[in-house]
Amino acid sequence: MIEVAFALPNKQIIIPVLVHKDCSVQEAIQMSGIQEKFTEIDLGKNDVGIFGKLTTLDAKLRERDRVEIYRPLIADPKEIRRQRAAEGKDMKKGS
Repeated sequence: MIEVAFALPNKQIIIPVLVHKDCSVQEAIQMSGIQEKFTEIDLGKNDVGIFGKLTTLDAKLRERDRVEIYRPLIADPKEIRRQRAAEGKDMKKGS
């Protein structure tokens, strides 16, 4: 059993999936049916990970893994820091 997770700003879903041995990330996502629930998921564009670490669609899963489908960033964190520095604003952790 593994889990497939996807989150929007106001909604999160985690789908448990019973998979076969040597199941790939892509197979698990397809088996979960999550792409039918969230049509904005495009595996050609969305990054995927296992427990917060980026991985590839052909990576093999282990029992109890959680596959995460990531949304594209709205803003580049490095660019935001550059803009704040240029404006002379304080750089506080978490802001």
